[in-house]
Amino acid sequence: MVLHNRIALFRAERNISRRALAEAVGVNNQTIGYLERGDYKPSLELAMKIAQHFGVSVEMLFSFQRFESIAMTLKRVGEEE
Repeated sequence: MVLHNRIALFRAERNISRRALAEAVGVNNQTIGYLERGDYKPSLELAMKIAQHFGVSVEMLFSFQRFESIAMTLKRVGEEE
């Protein structure tokens, strides 16, 4: 089963490098790259550390279903208003 994530999006939004995130959660910076590409599934502990670092729930970062694109989310929200 594929595990989708928004790590790159959260890093870009907060201007955090892979290296800085890796140091903050105690892993090699290559691990962050593997996670972002979907080449590696995090342990529960690592997923929780990353979520805690960004101040969001694990579900905001990881999902078994594809995340809706930002453009679609903004369109949907605009239509609801």
